[in-house]
Amino acid sequence: MPDDPAFPTPAGIEAAALGIDPVFTGTPLVTQAALDEQLGVRLLVKVESLGPLRSFKGRGTDWYVQGLGSRLEPGAELVTASAGNFGQGIARAARGRGLRATVFAARTANPAKVAAMRALGATVRLVGQDFDQAKDAAAAHAQASGAVMVVDGHEPTIAEGAGTIGLEIERATPGPVDVVLLPLGNGALAGGVGTWFRQASPTTEVVAVGASGAPAMARSWRAGEPVRTESVDTIADGLAVRVPVPYALDVMRPAVDDVVEVDDRRLIEAMRLLHDHLGLVAEPAGAAGVAAILAAPERYAGRLVATVLCGSNIDVARARSFLYGD
Repeated sequence: MPDDPAFPTPAGIEAAALGIDPVFTGTPLVTQAALDEQLGVRLLVKVESLGPLRSFKGRGTDWYVQGLGSRLEPGAELVTASAGNFGQGIARAARGRGLRATVFAARTANPAKVAAMRALGATVRLVGQDFDQAKDAAAAHAQASGAVMVVDGHEPTIAEGAGTIGLEIERATPGPVDVVLLPLGNGALAGGVGTWFRQASPTTEVVAVGASGAPAMARSWRAGEPVRTESVDTIADGLAVRVPVPYALDVMRPAVDDVVEVDDRRLIEAMRLLHDHLGLVAEPAGAAGVAAILAAPERYAGRLVATVLCGSNIDVARARSFLYGD
């Protein structure tokens, strides 16, 4: 892994907001009275699932690849590991700038996400039983080939791209948001959005939400140092980190107030609420913020809470199973 770069900054987030391909920005911020009543909060949902990638990852990947500028020759190879959404972002950004993308994913990766990465021009290699085994294989390939290794959670521009979501929420909301709940995978979303709110709305509580079946990030946060786990067991592939990125944790420490965990039962309940009240299909990671409210309603009662529906890349069979018990 390369030396740790500088932290993301509010100025970098503002620059990203102006420079990212506008197909990824200006996403809806929606409310629904019946959902508020059921949850006992005033809820703002930032819907990142309606763009060309059906996830927020296009913001950070587009800004990162733009930042490479003329440093790479046409046809140069970018290598990354992904559960699917980040790989789609890298593939799209690379294709638009005449670069090649190779994405390593676990053999257990969501087939719909694998197909989407390939449709965007990526070479996808299925290696290992989880994301972190695929990441090890990606790093080995990059070292052997001389390709540029892109690590989600390790680049300030990726966090700054994700941080534009926080800028949009804060600027669209009269008065301060009380709490922002952010799905926690590799940490770029939490670090980027948290960085923005620290500067623009210091009273806002920033809470990252991980999966109890993938506790490495939460344990690392509490321990103050990276803590690996031997396995993950969650339906939320976007939260299924086993080996944290130390840089991402360093970025999160000043930007995030707390990390909480939710189980799969709460994730499914949250997916159903989002579908029933907003007519939106969220992948499990995208429902993490609502799941956190369900898990601790007294903590958020009566407060203005924002969350990010970070993606909707889920195949039809799994969606039907989670939403309807088919």
